[in-house]
Amino acid sequence: MASRGYDMTPTMYSPDGRIYQVEYAMETVKRGTVAIGICSKDGVIMAVEEKARTLQTTDITQKIFQVDFHIGVAAAGYIPDARVQVDSARFFSQGNKMTYDELVEVATVAKHLADQSHQFTQYGGVRPNGVSLIIAGIDQKGESIYVTDPSGTYVQFAAVAIGAGADDVNEFLEKHYNADMSMDDAASLAIAAINLKAEQKEGVKDIKMAKITTEAKVFEKISESGLENYSQNASKFSLE
Repeated sequence: MASRGYDMTPTMYSPDGRIYQVEYAMETVKRGTVAIGICSKDGVIMAVEEKARTLQTTDITQKIFQVDFHIGVAAAGYIPDARVQVDSARFFSQGNKMTYDELVEVATVAKHLADQSHQFTQYGGVRPNGVSLIIAGIDQKGESIYVTDPSGTYVQFAAVAIGAGADDVNEFLEKHYNADMSMDDAASLAIAAINLKAEQKEGVKDIKMAKITTEAKVFEKISESGLENYSQNASKFSLE
């Protein structure tokens, strides 16, 4: 085996400078269904592909979470790890509110979660988190989106996709995104981007979405009828 035992713990580098368990965790992310975050001029959009089983109720989103009134998270990878990280972010956000009497910044939450992920690459008896998170929200500095990964890295984006097929979806976003687009256009772009790699190329049956507007600064899940309205304009983002 190429790893020769160096993958038994996240605390050991291989001779060529790799931490195999972190790389394995990143592969777990790539096997998860796609998640997207997009900044618009009047808010942020989070969207995920979420395939429900035949008898599963579909009114509860498994991969989009609310952290605070003004911050949401979309996840790709091993979702139980995402739930634990979101719970930590909620405690952190509330603690910040009680200590400083102000809304926590999106970047501060992203750094907190990235620091936690990094800790799981430093100790024996643990494994790295097998999930990447899109942390999106609106704070005193405006709209922002960050992505964390199992290594503990966090990076800010204007628009980004994580999960299965993310490279192609990010290329699609690079082609069609512009900073002046409206919230409605951002939502339509997210739907078009998810359908780019989805088995079902049209419709919104397997899509969940949430938004936070600059005006309200409140996390809001988008209904299926709302998604249907946005999907009607998704065709203007050419797949060519």
